[in-house]
Amino acid sequence: MEKAAANALPRLRFLSVLTVISSSFFLYFYCSMLTGGVQLLNHGGDVDSADPCRGRYIYVHDLPPRFNADILRDCRLTEDHWGSMCDFVSNAGLGLPLAGDPDGVITGEAGWYGTDQFGLDAIFHNRMRQYECLTNHSAVAAAVFVPFYAGFDFVRYHWGYDNATLDAATIDLTAWLMARPEWRPMGGRDHFLVAGRTGWDFRRSSIGGSWGNDLLNMPAGKNMTVLVLESALLHGSDYPVPYPTYFHPRSDADVLRWQDRVRRHERTWLMAFVGAPRPDVPMGVRDHVIAQCKASRACGVLECPRTVGSTQCVTPGNIMRLFQKTTFCLQPPGDSSTRRSAFDSMVAGCIPVFFHPASAYKQYRWHFPRDHLSYSVYIPDADVRERNVSIEAVLRAIPPATVQRMREEVIRLIPKVIYADPRSKLETVKDAFDFAVEGVLNTVAKHRKGEYVDSGGAIREDPPDLFTSTAARFPPTRSMR
Repeated sequence: MEKAAANALPRLRFLSVLTVISSSFFLYFYCSMLTGGVQLLNHGGDVDSADPCRGRYIYVHDLPPRFNADILRDCRLTEDHWGSMCDFVSNAGLGLPLAGDPDGVITGEAGWYGTDQFGLDAIFHNRMRQYECLTNHSAVAAAVFVPFYAGFDFVRYHWGYDNATLDAATIDLTAWLMARPEWRPMGGRDHFLVAGRTGWDFRRSSIGGSWGNDLLNMPAGKNMTVLVLESALLHGSDYPVPYPTYFHPRSDADVLRWQDRVRRHERTWLMAFVGAPRPDVPMGVRDHVIAQCKASRACGVLECPRTVGSTQCVTPGNIMRLFQKTTFCLQPPGDSSTRRSAFDSMVAGCIPVFFHPASAYKQYRWHFPRDHLSYSVYIPDADVRERNVSIEAVLRAIPPATVQRMREEVIRLIPKVIYADPRSKLETVKDAFDFAVEGVLNTVAKHRKGEYVDSGGAIREDPPDLFTSTAARFPPTRSMR
């Protein structure tokens, strides 16, 4: 027995050493994963309460600077046609801080900036740098962010360039991405980027002519989730997110303080419109809306002359002061279906009035409630164009208690339509960025499961009267006839 035990001792020592080595390797690997901020993802199970980032990790491509930083560096190249972008891309994309407000409220110190409506590329990228679930390990990421400044690229090469120049950066990006190992597992369907303009600006071959580039019609663009300000609604990969507004809070307290302010603000105008006419749009409703507004003593109007040097409607203080004094803000389509003004008005606590479903209801499904009449008024554009309806009469027919509930819903939605200052961090309040990221993660998760998903189809594909008009729910006492 003693001899057998002696012979077994070396083997036991070997197994003990092997066990120690294996345990050490496991602990090293586990600690390395924790240090790198990575946990294994659970794509099909319950959320792990011990890891709030499970299913939310995002890997950010380290793109060559020609795709983002160099575009910002060359911000003056747009001076000949659009004016310099340099002021607009300052302060992490927010633009110059506002000053000179008579009330001392709409100022840079309070989170207000002269933000360009097409400045989302830089704002979103800088917000992503603050995202709490970033990872350096793409294998465990739920999605992959591509910080290409597609909207800014559109601006610098739009006027006076051939199609090859318009598409050059997009083709270059496509080649770069498709050569990366991160692209291969899902063919780019887990990738997303921000193109801070309308989807039509990236569909040149869909509309013909020489407008914009062809990002959304290229193979890579079709596979990625592309965040735009307005979807073309062609069952594509362009998903709409809110336009940037002028307000970029730095803390939860900034948001709550502003919500309380607009809740208490006296509304002296029944309705208001801010914008320029569109006489060159034959079937447009905007000029009819402006005409009704001007004919009413209950409507405030801030006209925007389409002349060089006009500053009336690019002065945020003028716009926000009118919106804060108004109960209903008229939002007819202009050059496209959507308007930045709709979001500015909601930030002011003003109930938006839409005239086309593609202006909001079919667009911002990640950010707006499904019940469109809970926060807005809908008057079909055909009724206005054919002079079958008085906008003022429709608005006056809404019971005061309903108006109060609608305004409160708009105020509740304010965080969902603003982008917080990228240099700060909200603690408990979720902003437009947070809801956009949630939308992306849900979209990618559906791709992983093999489900078909797209950004939606045209109005003509919808059932008749899918969106109830306000007049149908609260019939006005008189019409235009």
